[in-house]
Amino acid sequence: MFVSIEHLSKVYGTQKAIDDLTFGVEKGEILGFLGPNGAGKTTTMKIITCFMPPTEGNVRIGEYNIQEHPLEIRRKVGYLPEHNPLYLDMYVHEFLHFAGKIQQLDKHFLQKRIPELIEMTGLQREQHKKIGMLSKGYRQRVGLSQALIHDPEVLILDEPTTGLDPNQIIEIRHLIRDVGKNKTVIFSSHILSEVEAVATRVIIINRGKIVADSPTQELANLATENAQIHVTFDKKGFDIQAIAKLAGVIEMKKIDDFRFVIRTQHETEIRKELFEACVKQHFVMMELSKEVFTLEDTFRKLTGGQ
Repeated sequence: MFVSIEHLSKVYGTQKAIDDLTFGVEKGEILGFLGPNGAGKTTTMKIITCFMPPTEGNVRIGEYNIQEHPLEIRRKVGYLPEHNPLYLDMYVHEFLHFAGKIQQLDKHFLQKRIPELIEMTGLQREQHKKIGMLSKGYRQRVGLSQALIHDPEVLILDEPTTGLDPNQIIEIRHLIRDVGKNKTVIFSSHILSEVEAVATRVIIINRGKIVADSPTQELANLATENAQIHVTFDKKGFDIQAIAKLAGVIEMKKIDDFRFVIRTQHETEIRKELFEACVKQHFVMMELSKEVFTLEDTFRKLTGGQ
C-alpha cells in the first residue's frame, strides 16, 4: 500500500475522535471517505497531512512515516482543507507563486507549473484578479491549485466541491479523476452521488470506526442482505408456487390479486424462470422491476440513519 494507516486513534479529553483506524490506499486509487458530521473524517485527514499528531498509531506514505519523517511526508502530500485558507489580498498568480516558494520549488519549475495549473483548474480569466474578488467556486479552484503546485504523489481533499455550482462540480470531478490516474487521492464529501461518480473505493466511518470498506460499485449491496423483485400480472390467479420453490427465492409476498414482491438472495437470477412460468400459465407480465439499493441506503444503514 502506498498510503498505510495503522491503528490510528485520536483522543480529545475523554472523547475518541477516531478509534483504531487501519486501512491502506494504493497509487492510482481514488478513495471516497464518508461519514456523518463528527465521524472523524477531517481529523484523520489532518493526521495524514501532519497537521496534527495522532494519540496512537502511525501513517506511512511510501517509505516514510509521520512520526519520523514529517517534512518528507509534507513534500509528498497536497492538501485542500474543508475551510480553504487563502490570502484574499493576493492575486491568484501571485498566491500560487507564493505557495510554490513555500514548497521550495525552483523558479524555472514554477514558471512552467503555474500556467499548467491555471489551465487545469479553469482559472485563466481569473489569474490576474485578487482572490478576495473571486466567487466561492473560484476560490476552491485556487485552493486546489495550491494543493497541486508541487505535483504531490498523494492528494488529500476535504469537501473539495463545497460552494461550487453544478457545472463546476462536474469539472472538478473530471479533474479529480484525471489527477487520480497517477496519484493516490483521498477525498471526503457529504454528496453521496459525487462519491459514486468519482471514487473507485469507499470507506465509511462512524463514531471514529470503519463500518464499511468496499469497491464503490459493490457498496450499495451492503444496505440489505437480499434483493427484491416487483412483478405485476395482467389478471388474477397466478400460481406463485412455481416461483416460490426456485433455489435462491426466500419469499414471495402477495400485495394484491395482480402484484407480488419476490425476495431473493443477491446473486439469484429468476427472470428466465419467471417468464417461462408466465408462458405456461398464459399470463402476461405488466411490470418486472428489481429494487435498486443506493449508496445512500448503505450510508444510512451503517451510520444509524432512520
